[in-house]
Amino acid sequence: MAKRLLSCYASDFKTMTKEELKLAIKASEGRTILSENVVTTSASPGLTNAEIARAFGADLILLNVLDLFNPVINGLSDTDQPIKRLKEMTGRPVGVNLEPVDSSAQMNEDQLQISKGRKALKETFIKANELGFDFICLTGNPGTGVSHKEIIEALKIAKQTFNGVIIAGKMHGSGVSESIVSLTAVEELIEHGADIILLPAIGTVPGVSLDDISNAVKIARQQNVLTMSAIGTSQESASPELIREIALSNKIAGVDIHHIGDAGYGGIAPYQNILELSRTIRGDRHTIARIAGSNLR
Repeated sequence: MAKRLLSCYASDFKTMTKEELKLAIKASEGRTILSENVVTTSASPGLTNAEIARAFGADLILLNVLDLFNPVINGLSDTDQPIKRLKEMTGRPVGVNLEPVDSSAQMNEDQLQISKGRKALKETFIKANELGFDFICLTGNPGTGVSHKEIIEALKIAKQTFNGVIIAGKMHGSGVSESIVSLTAVEELIEHGADIILLPAIGTVPGVSLDDISNAVKIARQQNVLTMSAIGTSQESASPELIREIALSNKIAGVDIHHIGDAGYGGIAPYQNILELSRTIRGDRHTIARIAGSNLR
């Protein structure tokens, strides 16, 4: 039986299996934080954004805009095993965004073109295994044209190809004209094997209510599937007071993981907001443990 993630240190993550990681998150009862951060820049010269996120309480690190066929991470010294090195430096599980782009999607804005190494494809899933990622997230950045339909199609391939945990869903529209929170889509993601359902955090997307997220969480929980709320609409760079309000609302809704996005200075949420998120959902006791625990433990 896995430890709850709140009690895990770097040595625990080194040997943790996919199923043990899921159990550790579940056992933490809504007190897990995932920090998404951009790899092409850094909020502090000489450091990776992943290190900054870990320093202020992040349990899971999600890399954004990383090209898996050219995996360069700002602040990381030259190495042929960048993800292994990053995990050593942070002592945390590390994942990556891969985008299921829908070339036929009805768009609300001009569609942005991204490199093949950022797309959710069989080749990138295989590469994610080779690089040593613990999890992948099938979702879309603003304007890239990721749809529910293509997330489902990518999930089917990922389940056959990727060895780690799979997060899937939408945190905002990604430029596509469709409902962002769809209980039908949640049911389809569960049916096709998503380990964690991604949902927009309450208070981030217009019209998404506490009831909407609570209902999606209940559906997932009935099937023993985890959920994650995402602050992905630039509000991660708003006031700590707003972060606190969003965090409490989503904890009431019952999510297992609280995501905080990358729309701050240098491609990461302001450090004080990561800290505020941690203090809100689990108090100072566990926040201090996440911040102060050495990677040698």
